[in-house]
Amino acid sequence: MFLNPRPTSISNFSGSLTGELFDMLKVKVLEDAEDRVSLQLDGVDRSYANAVRRFCLSEVPSMAIDDVVILENSSVLYDEILAHRLGMLPLKTDLERYILPEKCDCGTPLGCQKCRVLLVLDASAHEKTRTVYSGDLVSEDREISPISASIPVVKLAPGQTVKLEAYARLGRGKEHAKWQPATVSVLLDGKSEDSFVLKVESSGVLRPKEIVTKAVEILEEKLKEMQKEVSAKVE
Repeated sequence: MFLNPRPTSISNFSGSLTGELFDMLKVKVLEDAEDRVSLQLDGVDRSYANAVRRFCLSEVPSMAIDDVVILENSSVLYDEILAHRLGMLPLKTDLERYILPEKCDCGTPLGCQKCRVLLVLDASAHEKTRTVYSGDLVSEDREISPISASIPVVKLAPGQTVKLEAYARLGRGKEHAKWQPATVSVLLDGKSEDSFVLKVESSGVLRPKEIVTKAVEILEEKLKEMQKEVSAKVE
């Protein structure tokens, strides 16, 4: 059965926020932890700072399971519920080696090695009740796997089996919450009109500083595209 389950260091980090839009921006790192980052932004308009905040949630891509092929499921969960649970598992993401499906030239529904990752689950309970965890998923790419191996997926009674293929791809938070790389992205007022504090907490799929840097890159790309369109219409 085929289912779609949708329902650095401080100096390096500061230096990575470059580009025309942020030439005048001054960045001070207030906190740089493994799962969160807090930045003081000076010399930037509120609209731009808020756009970065929003892009951290809605535009920065991350991996999530989007298609599931159920080969066998005798558990108490319906196929659709099982597929939805798999879709909500946060997966470690590599934006350097994978591209968005719409930008891939493969043209196949399930994608190729450039735009999707296959994860396989084959679990059974024999004499005792067994809980199947996220760590039981076997990925064809070790770098793309659940951020934790201890997330419960389904409980199997003796004699029950779950066997499936799950296909993960890159997506954006504006499509579905499962693709949001950040769990928190807030903008607080600073000490002046053009000073703000951006706080971002990662779900674990990407490093928080990578989320912010990528959000800035995407914002710059969109602004350049808009500038080209406006210039073409004016001419």
